[in-house]
Amino acid sequence: MSVSSIQPDPSMIGGISKAPFALMPNPARFFQERATRFKILADTSNLGPYLRFLSAIADLQAKLIEELPQVTSVDADQVARARENTMPPIDRAAMVKSEDYRKTLALFLQRAKSIEKPVAAQQVLEAVIAAGEDTLDWMIGNVIADTMPVEGLAHHLYIAAATQVHAARLAAGLDALKLVPVAPGVCPSCGGKPVGSMVLGVQGAEGARYACCSGCATMWNEVRVKCIACGTTKGVGYRAVEIEGDPEGKTAVIKAEVCDECKSWTKILYQNRNPSLEIIADDVASLGLDLLMKDSEYKRAGFDPFLVGY
Repeated sequence: MSVSSIQPDPSMIGGISKAPFALMPNPARFFQERATRFKILADTSNLGPYLRFLSAIADLQAKLIEELPQVTSVDADQVARARENTMPPIDRAAMVKSEDYRKTLALFLQRAKSIEKPVAAQQVLEAVIAAGEDTLDWMIGNVIADTMPVEGLAHHLYIAAATQVHAARLAAGLDALKLVPVAPGVCPSCGGKPVGSMVLGVQGAEGARYACCSGCATMWNEVRVKCIACGTTKGVGYRAVEIEGDPEGKTAVIKAEVCDECKSWTKILYQNRNPSLEIIADDVASLGLDLLMKDSEYKRAGFDPFLVGY
């Protein structure tokens, strides 16, 4: 396999003007869809065991959404202040100190004991459950900062999964019309980093490109040919794994969007070509693209707590 270079289509710069700025998550639905997608991808992937494990994690996340009591929503005054000051209304640091979050984390860790997993993953889970308060706070701090240390990735995965549940529930309660753009590569709901972006095929936003938050799952509209890491429209290009019969990768549904200005790259998924694509699941399953880009001059800017280290 090799990576082919694809030039952007100038006609797509600007995207679709009528697409809504933000699309809020439906946690119960998307976690279940993610679980299903992981399971399907596992059947044909060399990463099968890991994808099946992540399917079980996503399934647990979906079940917790249904079981947990209603979360305390973000205060209306805080939302108003955030909008006025061009800030995300969800304060990540405050979020993880809340009683709601701590209950979610504790329940997730306990329920995770029963999911099917490799022996090593079970041992890691037991270590996280047994961790002291200072160690737990350290791991939580790494997760909300989107900086998970390589030596503790497996431990942080459980913390990240539980944090996604709580963050998505908070984001689901926000009014999309009250969100404003914050900065390139920053979620307008929680301030998290995007996994990457997707070109949607859904009615009302068909053909529009949305960056997707790795934490709360909020999606926000970005123009089609633009670096979602630094915001430039200059020097943006595309790379794709060569496909038999398509050496230039024009029909690829997952590509690397590279930026010559900041020397970063993120994945862009074309859901309008393949409606079954799911941002987190297909990001992990397309590890081959990460491995090919790893030796390039570009550094990955997209963040995925289940694919850190590549």
